[in-house]
Amino acid sequence: MRIILSLLLTFISICTYAQGKVTDYVDPRIGSEGLGRVFIGPSCPYGMVKPGPDCGVDNNAGWEAMPAMVSGFSQTHVSGTGGGPKYGNILLDVFGTPQHRTSEDIRLGYYACNLQESKAKVEITTAERASYYRITIPHASLVKLNFDLQHFLGKNPVPKAREAQQYEDSKSWSPKANTVCGWQCISGGWNNGAPYKVFFYAQMKKTEGTTNDVAEIKVGISFVSEEKARKNLEEDIPHWDFQRTYDECIAKWERVLGKVQLAESTPEREKRMFYTALYHTMLMPVDRTKDNGLYDDYYAIWDTYRTSTPLLSLIDPERATAIASSLLDIYKQTGYMPDARSGNSNGRTQGGSNAEIVIADALAKGLKLDYKLALEAMIKDATVAPKDDEAEGRGGLKEYNTLGYVPYGVARGGNRTVEYAFCDWSIAQVAKHLGKQKEYDKYMAQSERWKNLWRKDYEHNGAKGFIMPRNEKGEWLDSVPFGHSKLNSQKFHYTPDVSYEGPWYCAWWDCFFYEASSWEYSFNIPHDITGLIDACGGKEAFERRLDMFFANGYYNVANEPSFLTPCLYHWVGRPDKTTYRVKSIIKNHYSDKVDGIPGNDDGGAMSSWLAFHMMGLYPNAGHDYYVIHEPLFDSLTITLDNGKNVKIKTIKGNKSQAFFNGEPLQDNRITHSQLLKGGELCIQKPQAYRFVYKLHGQTRRFDVTFNETADGQLVLRWGIKRNLKYWEGDYTMSASARAHATNISYIQPLDGQHIGLPATDLFGIISRDAYNDIVNNGKCRINNTDFVLIDSDDSLLHIKDNVEGAEMWIRKDINLPLIMRMTNNPAEINYDVQLVK
Repeated sequence: MRIILSLLLTFISICTYAQGKVTDYVDPRIGSEGLGRVFIGPSCPYGMVKPGPDCGVDNNAGWEAMPAMVSGFSQTHVSGTGGGPKYGNILLDVFGTPQHRTSEDIRLGYYACNLQESKAKVEITTAERASYYRITIPHASLVKLNFDLQHFLGKNPVPKAREAQQYEDSKSWSPKANTVCGWQCISGGWNNGAPYKVFFYAQMKKTEGTTNDVAEIKVGISFVSEEKARKNLEEDIPHWDFQRTYDECIAKWERVLGKVQLAESTPEREKRMFYTALYHTMLMPVDRTKDNGLYDDYYAIWDTYRTSTPLLSLIDPERATAIASSLLDIYKQTGYMPDARSGNSNGRTQGGSNAEIVIADALAKGLKLDYKLALEAMIKDATVAPKDDEAEGRGGLKEYNTLGYVPYGVARGGNRTVEYAFCDWSIAQVAKHLGKQKEYDKYMAQSERWKNLWRKDYEHNGAKGFIMPRNEKGEWLDSVPFGHSKLNSQKFHYTPDVSYEGPWYCAWWDCFFYEASSWEYSFNIPHDITGLIDACGGKEAFERRLDMFFANGYYNVANEPSFLTPCLYHWVGRPDKTTYRVKSIIKNHYSDKVDGIPGNDDGGAMSSWLAFHMMGLYPNAGHDYYVIHEPLFDSLTITLDNGKNVKIKTIKGNKSQAFFNGEPLQDNRITHSQLLKGGELCIQKPQAYRFVYKLHGQTRRFDVTFNETADGQLVLRWGIKRNLKYWEGDYTMSASARAHATNISYIQPLDGQHIGLPATDLFGIISRDAYNDIVNNGKCRINNTDFVLIDSDDSLLHIKDNVEGAEMWIRKDINLPLIMRMTNNPAEINYDVQLVK
């Protein structure tokens, strides 16, 4: 259905946009192309209305890059989602036919484009429940503004096609001049949801000028009634002031994003990446509490519980509390908390009943909820099988509770088992808080059920022990069947590196693992990491396994099951490796470009992962701590809702160590309650040194950092830029070699080659024994050569080989006695070391 209004307009309005502060660095275009699928139109924080262009009906967020044509501008969208589209309701259609764009202006709280065929300019800003359009056209043009109620995203000619939206009905009327209202009923979409209605109430105003005409249109929406849509419009935009609406939108973002202030010296690229990541985290779920009393568009908790939920608990706890409380309100209305929800319908679940982890995280962060009601809802998930396990609850629950695992043959049995174990752990935490010892004991025992699919003797690519398929009889499956032929049994060999897509003949939704491989899920035991380390053979074996995981390309930056994995190095005392992995991932996969998000943003999940890591913190959802690694910023300040400030800054050092208010933090972790007290978190950052030397008459350079591990080893990490590529590698010098080595290697890093040294050699430093010999005796022996002390100053020891004339200047630091300069080396390796700022 289309409602057509013809307006003759003749005026141009020029708007200048107020400059914000941190909001100046938000760029909605980041992640708009490639895999990100983010929404580019204007939105308030958690805004119910998300107006923007629809370019056809296939793109989840509506928008596509030019030269795609614009069908019109609808009022509802999602951000960053995979699967089938949802929404695209109440389309404002300019001129009745799709148009090309000649230019676009995309920024926070504002969208504008110039249309080629009509020469019109469309501008949009928004409030929380109502949108505001300003359309400028050449003088005396006849504009037909159509509200197309048969338009929506995800149209499919196949009736009731899976994940496609379907038109059900619509109605409209005009209660008075320049006003139109009505509703649109649509069903289906990504969550295969029940029919939902979007009501709208629109007001129009014309202004005639001498050279241009301007139409202003305000559109309020509601998921309850036309009357509610009218009230939403009148309460949110009671005026005809486009600039004011824009300014109010920006002010709302400034208040929430401004809680994190980066140092002024932070490069603008990093500011854009960080503040845009925070912004993406706050687009969904959407706040409909003033409309129907609930939050909606949990899209999906399986994606967001790991990082988005903890991020809001830290910087916007009032909102995090409201979102978690809404899960309980949904439980009271529908009988289950959702794992995902959109269009007033629960669905669809992907793995566990992950609302339980949101509740456990709220408890760990001290948020005020009705935990008695929460425990009731959580236990229902764990004990009562739903009628539709795609909509809510736990699929395979009968098997899980009788066998202790979900067997092969039940869709997503592998990851469901792993995730249900984590969900059971979450139930136990709430039970303990309420003093329910019996329930605590039961669900803590169930939290170990991941071990029922741990095939401890299975070896693959140098690692031992994996989560693997098992049938209902308890038999491990090396080959798994597919198809249903009774005459010709078909099987394929199942290995831990089978990708999340599965074999071509296996529907991805019905695979043993959802969107990841056994290599990934076998690290995904966030509630029992010490138990996992033991199952893998101890800390050394676990560290080697992590190294192999990244070296062999099993890490999938584009999906959530691997989110925590780079931080698992903390549990083996190697936070320096966490830093290295995280920085490499960000460097190679994230940017401030239109394709700067490496996978579907999933309602802000990928962005919140980035925001946390840029700050140097990372949560383990449901737990009260954050692991700490080197941030990407020199300093930043978080303003907490209790009025306290937390300043995070880097300091120079040769050990991955963090200090809070001057006290060292054990295991490089800090609790949420510690942060809430406010103070200064100092994170040591290794000083980078530049070795400058001559090779074949050419000056060469490579950069090196030294990082001491908890057991006294020294990790040398080098990088060299050659032939338009950046090569890097590392070498670990043992604690014994640091103490007693008599040999120094002169091997230099070359393009793509690691430094390979004997376990008894050092590189770039002398041993502590040699250092003490110089200080105490005025001489030392290095590489079978006797050196004597020539002179010294406040920072350097100058030694010389009196036989062949080699000289070295040693830094005065027994923990890092770096050879800052070498001359007259008979091996013809001479260099100077410079500090890298």
